[in-house]
Amino acid sequence: MRFTKTLMITIIILSLTFSGFIFADESLNLECKSAILMDSATGKVLYETNSHEKLEPASVTKIMTMLLAMEALDTGKITLQDKVIISKNVAKMKTGTRLMLEEGEIRTVEDLLYGVAVESGNDASIAIAECVAGGEGEFVKAMNKKAKELGMNDTNFENPHGLHSENHKTSAHDIGIMSRELIQHEKIFDFISKYMVTVYVGRKNDVKRELVNKNKMVHFYKDVDGIKTGFTDEAMFCISVTAKNNNIRLVSVIMGAPDTTKRNRDARKLIDYGFANYVNHSFGKKGELVKQVKVNKGDSESVDAVFETNADILLRKGEEKGLEKIFDLPDAIAAPLKQGQKIGEITIKKDGEQIASFNIISDKDIGKASFVNNILRAIKYWFNYIGISF
Repeated sequence: MRFTKTLMITIIILSLTFSGFIFADESLNLECKSAILMDSATGKVLYETNSHEKLEPASVTKIMTMLLAMEALDTGKITLQDKVIISKNVAKMKTGTRLMLEEGEIRTVEDLLYGVAVESGNDASIAIAECVAGGEGEFVKAMNKKAKELGMNDTNFENPHGLHSENHKTSAHDIGIMSRELIQHEKIFDFISKYMVTVYVGRKNDVKRELVNKNKMVHFYKDVDGIKTGFTDEAMFCISVTAKNNNIRLVSVIMGAPDTTKRNRDARKLIDYGFANYVNHSFGKKGELVKQVKVNKGDSESVDAVFETNADILLRKGEEKGLEKIFDLPDAIAAPLKQGQKIGEITIKKDGEQIASFNIISDKDIGKASFVNNILRAIKYWFNYIGISF
């Protein structure tokens, strides 16, 4: 009887574990201080342990540095071919990993981004800061402002490179947030996914540097294509890594691991767990046409209603049943319309309960019809009514 009872308890525990109802932090046997696994598309947290603990991030800080650089590129404030004169402030950086920039030499923004993303150059990070914000101090203010905008409530930056500073702290959760934001910029993969890059530095442009990515996972795993590693004595070994398998992209963050091997192993465990246990369901892609909607009293007779973002949801495998999509979209809408204006939405329900919704927007501006437009439409309608094509 005792054996039978023990066997039944064991079966119940195993059943719950494999169905996903039990997944304690220790089940992955991670060896770091904190960690998180996020779905890149939705931000859904798939696994976490001590994810809000405030810790030093070391060079993982440079994710925010790259993010501000990419935003400056997107707005046209800077270009990849802009020439940056290396300042005395940049050249005097002699601590940690460096691109070994000299005062007075001229580097392009592209050179500096390789220096940050691949070499993890602290001097290159300061050069980016000066290029984007005019000075390191102003750039740090911009870093903290962006962190607040993104809801990174565990974060305070004090420099753009991540070298030890008493109040320079963030969390695995916040690193996941800024990592997701960074990789929305497709161009960044030209930098963070490179394993080896050759650049020339020095005032005479004659010092050849063969840069090897500090994130060795981009070399050893085909599904990994970024993002950033970090190490200081205080922070220990940290990483934010992204990997894509089929239509799922994950972000895995490890902080405070005891060495490189255990850091990478923990990051890989999270990625493997995510791919093994979750599946992505796509209901539409950003910019994809949902339908044409008639426009009343507009200078165009119709507008393309398109998805504002990718309409994706991530579910545990086996939970796909009972999904339904409901479109709320008018057959006609009155002018004027602005490009990007919400005109409807799609709601996703599971077993009758809403689990997600996505906006449907106008793909262009549509103004009110002029008097001449209205006359022409009336004539067109009349000719069509009597059977003459117009």
